[in-house]
Amino acid sequence: NWSGSLIVASLTGAFGSSFLYGYNLSVVNAPSVYIKKFYNETWERRYGFSMDESTLTLLWSVTVSIFAIGGLVGAIIVTPIVKVFGRKCTLVLNNVFAVTAALLMSLSLLAGSFEMLILGRVIMGVDAGISLSALPMYLSEISPKEIRGSLGQVTAIFICIGVFTGQVLGLPEIFGQESRWPYLFGAIIVPSLIQVVILPFLPESPRYLLLEKHDTSRAEKAFQTFLGKDDVSHEVEEVLAESRVQRNTKLVSVLQLLRTRAVRWQVITVVVTMGCYQLCGLNAIWYYTNNIFSEAGINHKTIPYVTLSTGAVETVAAVFSGLVIERLGRRPLLIGGFGLMIVFFTVLTVSLTLQNTVYWLPYLSIFCILAIIASFCTGPGGIPFVLTGEFFQQSQRPAAFMIAGTVNWLSNFAVGLLFPFIQNGLQTYCFLVFAGICFAGATYLFFVLPETKNKTFHEISQAFAKRNKVSLEMQDMNHYPEERKSSAEQESNFTSAVDNGETKKGIV
Repeated sequence: NWSGSLIVASLTGAFGSSFLYGYNLSVVNAPSVYIKKFYNETWERRYGFSMDESTLTLLWSVTVSIFAIGGLVGAIIVTPIVKVFGRKCTLVLNNVFAVTAALLMSLSLLAGSFEMLILGRVIMGVDAGISLSALPMYLSEISPKEIRGSLGQVTAIFICIGVFTGQVLGLPEIFGQESRWPYLFGAIIVPSLIQVVILPFLPESPRYLLLEKHDTSRAEKAFQTFLGKDDVSHEVEEVLAESRVQRNTKLVSVLQLLRTRAVRWQVITVVVTMGCYQLCGLNAIWYYTNNIFSEAGINHKTIPYVTLSTGAVETVAAVFSGLVIERLGRRPLLIGGFGLMIVFFTVLTVSLTLQNTVYWLPYLSIFCILAIIASFCTGPGGIPFVLTGEFFQQSQRPAAFMIAGTVNWLSNFAVGLLFPFIQNGLQTYCFLVFAGICFAGATYLFFVLPETKNKTFHEISQAFAKRNKVSLEMQDMNHYPEERKSSAEQESNFTSAVDNGETKKGIV
């Protein structure tokens, strides 16, 4: 059941977080010609001569890709932040970065400083790096396991909506003009302010309150608010069962997580899925859509409107994924999505190579790009975030998201920086590189990934126990290697009594 508070929390959290990530992926695409002109004019005014083409290409590639460097910083610092402030408060405080970045980027033209735009992209990346870890963590901890996948897909849906919004606002009729492109970056303030106004009135993650703050009263109220019912004893006990062998939940560091044998294959799977999420080529399409369509022979004036179709397709595909993920499961959507991308990348390569021989091949190229985007958003676009939240116990989750975020942003940076040079070097064959990455990812997931649909965190750990070569008992011990307690201590903290055939459990 979807309570009103659960819906508001997911929509508000995503609007001020993953929406801005998607928006900043596409917002640099439409005004790229005007921004490059601004760079050149600023350079000429300062030094008395125009910069050469290679320098301009490098500077523009840095502007696009440095967003990922900021994201890497955000992913690294998110663990201590969510520990101290909690999941919800981290999302609220994170808007300081978004507002600061929006002001820097929107005022760069007025100040005549392209450095302000680049710095703003870095700071906006920090915001995205924090939010793409804190938001999935928050959503996975406030949702019942029956709808955890669907709620987790809200992250992907709002990324797609953000991309689409950036494309719409970048149309020539709106902000896609030489004098108006700074407004594209100033618009970032709106989602941030909406999140700051609404999110503080919603509860913190009940798992965080119960397991890390040991505040049973607030945790129960949070469960009642998010689940829309008064009796939440079963949910409270389910969370406590995860932490039955420990007295206090202490966060595991990244190094400890990497050394924990019981989660070795979970970590490897997260690294593979997050790496393929970025390296499969979608960010290259989002960053350089106009250039790709130009190479495909599309008329320059119609490119902004053709680009708009990519945002619409990915939004519809992400919504479809959110509707079917709890029926089909994570595994078929992931493997199937990568498999379809391999097919369409191959066809796209053929159509781009032969486009001058047949008049209708440019239209086939457009179809392939739309099909690649739809295949990505159906599975690989959001499920890696869901899996990262599902694979790990409470004490391991922040470290796991730090690892996932680091891989995510390093791969993002590599694609944004290197794709223009790969495209220049390989020409129409550049997309075969992405097809190869998709094939490697799909093959790995076929042999390693278990289905996690409708399973508790403990059941998912059990599914990996054999591959990690540990017994189920050792699996539990390895989750909390330094906090194993005697049975006597456990009895003093957790008691149970049987009354009229029903088991009632509580904390003494």
